Amino acid sequence: MKKAFRSIGWAALPVAALLAGAAAAQQAAPAGEERGVANPAMWPEVDSRGLIVPETEAFVTELMARMSLEEKVGQMVQADIASIVPEDLRRYPLGSVLAGGSSPPLGKGDRANGADWAATSKAFEAVAMERRDGHNAIPLLFGVDAVHGNNNIVGAVLFPHNVALGATRNPDLIRRIGEATAKEAAAAGINWTFAPTVAVPQDDRWGRTYEGYSEDPAVVRAFAGAMVEGLQGANASGTIQDGRLAGSVKHFLGDGGTTDGVDQGETNIPEAELIRIHSAGYPPAIAAGAMTVMASFNSWQGQKMHGNRSLLTDVLKGRMGFDGFIVGDWNGHGQIPGCTTTDCAQTFTAGLDMAMAPDSWKGLFDSTITQVRAGTIPMERVDDAVRRILRVKHRLGLFDPARPWTDRAGVIGAPEHRAIAREAVRQSLVLLKNDGVLPLKPSARLLVAGTHADDIGKQSGGWTLSWQGDGNTNADFPNGQSIYAGIAEAMQAGGGSATLSVDGSFTAKPDAAIVVFGELPYAEMRGDIRTLEFEAGDKQALEVLKRLKAAGIPTISVFLSGRPLWVNPELNQSDAFVAGWLPGTEGGGIADVLIAGADGTPRNDFVGKLSFSWPKNAGQFTLNAGQAGYDPLFPLGYGLSYAQGGTVPQLGEVAGVDASLANTSLYFARGRVPQPFALEQAEGLAQRPVDGPETQEGAVQLTWSAPATAMIVGPTLDLTRETNADVLLQLQYRVDAAPTGAVRVGMGDGLVDVTPQMGADPAWRTLRVPLKCFRAAGSDMTTMAVPVKVAANAPFTLAIADARLVTDPEGAVCPGQ
Repeated sequence: MKKAFRSIGWAALPVAALLAGAAAAQQAAPAGEERGVANPAMWPEVDSRGLIVPETEAFVTELMARMSLEEKVGQMVQADIASIVPEDLRRYPLGSVLAGGSSPPLGKGDRANGADWAATSKAFEAVAMERRDGHNAIPLLFGVDAVHGNNNIVGAVLFPHNVALGATRNPDLIRRIGEATAKEAAAAGINWTFAPTVAVPQDDRWGRTYEGYSEDPAVVRAFAGAMVEGLQGANASGTIQDGRLAGSVKHFLGDGGTTDGVDQGETNIPEAELIRIHSAGYPPAIAAGAMTVMASFNSWQGQKMHGNRSLLTDVLKGRMGFDGFIVGDWNGHGQIPGCTTTDCAQTFTAGLDMAMAPDSWKGLFDSTITQVRAGTIPMERVDDAVRRILRVKHRLGLFDPARPWTDRAGVIGAPEHRAIAREAVRQSLVLLKNDGVLPLKPSARLLVAGTHADDIGKQSGGWTLSWQGDGNTNADFPNGQSIYAGIAEAMQAGGGSATLSVDGSFTAKPDAAIVVFGELPYAEMRGDIRTLEFEAGDKQALEVLKRLKAAGIPTISVFLSGRPLWVNPELNQSDAFVAGWLPGTEGGGIADVLIAGADGTPRNDFVGKLSFSWPKNAGQFTLNAGQAGYDPLFPLGYGLSYAQGGTVPQLGEVAGVDASLANTSLYFARGRVPQPFALEQAEGLAQRPVDGPETQEGAVQLTWSAPATAMIVGPTLDLTRETNADVLLQLQYRVDAAPTGAVRVGMGDGLVDVTPQMGADPAWRTLRVPLKCFRAAGSDMTTMAVPVKVAANAPFTLAIADARLVTDPEGAVCPGQ
């Protein structure tokens, strides 16, 4: 039914009016309302634009009249390409496939080019569109997480992550990034991205903070519609033939407001706050024609979002008038009480239209068929879901076989896309401190130091060629430029020089030093932290800064992170400090601002302003403008420039949080066991330091003279989420004396036989074992206090250089299976 609101448009209503209406409705709500049940009257009215048109509706009606129940249910189930092959579609007529963050194209490695991805898309589409008896040819939606460019594709342009883009305050830039991302995805055969993220992170411990534009709902509100328009065209007017793709606004709802910033946790806030803060991006995105919305993993007031009918159906599809379809997140339906990943009528009756069932799709397909036939899922609900899905496919142009952008030369990594990304880097930089050392003269002799200076993978962060962004080298980015390379290029052009020295050592004293350091890449779950202190208990970057300061060298810090962190000690040791966020593949954008022109004046000024408040201590987890007691080091909107400077006094260096709380996944590195873990002594087992693969005494050698077990012990951890998410235990090791008996590696009580992997070899090797293997061997992953065990029952000598949890599955083994 057409609403009065459609005639004036969402954008025409003042934000204050929307919020006032929500507040009034909250006051009018009856006492004792059921928790987790929304009151639609409190929410803003919106209408989708561009999705319902007569031609499309007639086409969908005619097609649905010919579809079997199996074909209809198939449209509602999505499989991951790591768990399905094209031939499966003849038996299971699914409506969509996706490629998860670490799922490779068919027959290829995890790091593949656009042609490999296009070939995979074509292979699945060919079977879906076959002409055969009893089969309606319906094109597939092929979805990926193209969240900062087409980030699964080798050679694609990777833009700064959203945490950086928020600092630009530039919706037009966001729109152009969306357009470029769509073109590069279309060239690789992709027609759907799970973006944009419109979360409003309120606790910076959350590992997905960098996927949000800001803590401020106004910034998110300004960007949401712009990104949708960039990806899809205005009012859903673009098609795959135009180089556009479907967007997916996510995650509905409240993912940025979970208690303690725990990913997939509980958002226990009043409904008015859920509306005021966390729904901010949805009205403009829906009004812009968003084709899909993704349900969130989190709960609101105890109700899992994948099963919350009041929000999915009554609010999103009803009050907000959303005419596209709702897709689930990775097996998110399985988290609903009473559901499993292969059996969940509740999610569909609640309003989910397409379940993301990456490895559970067969069972879910079969059980859903059974439930529809039994009436557990009403046929009207199925028809509504299928109509919405087919509507999107038709509006996107998928029923037209023409794919002029697929495999189009010169699109992936195009110079014009790189130029947009470099512009975004320049505009996103936030100058926190400058004691007169910036800009740097291009004729100077610079030292460039730090772990992130010449590493495109680290500067790009998570969701970069792999889910967590690990395992990358500069060779994986043929169209990218590291920060050091950009600085060296600028200095050479100006008659100066730039020398790379990761550890900051030098022979000839430089005129100045740029130190590039920051967080290691991470994504959801593994990115959750328990203190905001940077490098808590292991201040490697600070050591470099102190040495340079002691040598009297003017030092500029470029800090790369997915969130504001407590860096007071590093700020004190820096003459200038730049928040560089996660800039992506165009590292040269940093030199564009730091290095002056030939006349010594800035080529580009700093224009970025903080979209997240910066903490005074490591315990200011929920530091958001407008909250009671708001007391940041640098407030929301802060940012110096060459035109408008400022001073930063000497800062206190007491973190306020126990440093040992920071570490839950690193068990041995650089020759020691980091806090809060320890390597236990055991009878019959000797240990001594030895040189590691890269550093002196960077490993420990363990020598068994009798049966014994080497154990790294620590606080009790719950590794359930990590186990379910296919995280692995990684050991970097060298066998110095071959075992004369069995060798087993484990976590907790679960041990697996790795004797075949322990042949004598002077080379350093890597062993990766999925946590699921240890669970299958008897480990209780909910109470893990011994994250590393190595047991031998006879003489054996082993050196270990590194032990940690990782997500890169390359070379993984599950011994005995």
